[in-house]
Amino acid sequence: MKAFIHEYGQLKIANMKEPVAASGEVIVAIRAAGLNRRDLYIPGRRGDEAQALTLGSDGAGVIESIGAGVTAFAVGDEVMINPSLRWFENSDAPPVDFDILGMPDNGTFAEKIAISVEQIERKPAHLTWVEAAVLSLAGLTGYRALFTKGGLKAGDTVFIPGAGGGVATYLISFAKNVGARVIVTSRSETKRKQALELGADIALDTNSDWNKELEGETIDLVIESVGRATFNRSLSLLKKGGRIVVFGATTDDTVDLDLRAFFYGQYQLFGSTLGSREELRDMIRHVEKYGTHPIVDKVFKLDEAAEAFDYIEEGKQFGKVVLQVTN
Repeated sequence: MKAFIHEYGQLKIANMKEPVAASGEVIVAIRAAGLNRRDLYIPGRRGDEAQALTLGSDGAGVIESIGAGVTAFAVGDEVMINPSLRWFENSDAPPVDFDILGMPDNGTFAEKIAISVEQIERKPAHLTWVEAAVLSLAGLTGYRALFTKGGLKAGDTVFIPGAGGGVATYLISFAKNVGARVIVTSRSETKRKQALELGADIALDTNSDWNKELEGETIDLVIESVGRATFNRSLSLLKKGGRIVVFGATTDDTVDLDLRAFFYGQYQLFGSTLGSREELRDMIRHVEKYGTHPIVDKVFKLDEAAEAFDYIEEGKQFGKVVLQVTN
């Protein structure tokens, strides 16, 4: 089968041996697979001596065959992949054997994948293959950050720096679904307009004076993923006793924090990463209830995976980028 792999320091399309379903596994013929920024970092983490690994965490397709003991699904079922491996029940932090699909396990950038039946969910009927392929990782990350950790509710105001990323588009949609007020930022005028079209109430230029622009606003929750470049600016907007959730750091990982100002402000700081199967199922029900559609920026063919990686690296997308594996 055809797959996009990392092998001995190189990213390339290769012919790989077709997987066979072991006991408790299914073979999913992948229709489409979603890219995430995580995919960009894996080659650097693996180095130049690592053997072939199929990349990719997100995907959706049709069950082609099933292994012994599989009864909940059947050949022909339309499913999406849960990349949050072995994290089933909602908990404050993932279990010790938690991993994310795509390293060290072979991922979704291939025509087929063998995966535990515990790691698949039924594809929402209102979503296309391309939309279903990008729902799990970014959608689950946003859902846990917004609701499990952030405790967002109707009437709250949430501040989200960086409006164009895949998770950010889910944050906007999910927050508006439940009746929250949404404020975002972006350096790009185009992305600010797209965020407003998606439902954001205010879209600020990243380089503007946020405190001046938002004078009179009460920020109940901040969802941060940018890191050093925006963390303290975001924190300065938060109401006393407010909540800030961090799920990523696309700029520097380390930040300077004025502890005295922090504890006098009674702020609540939460870390978050991906989420449990329980939360994934809650997120899917949320998407179905509100008829939410993932925002897809661009679709590439599997053969164009290298170009898709370059496109993600440029950071010009608004929403998700997809590999179309089969029609």
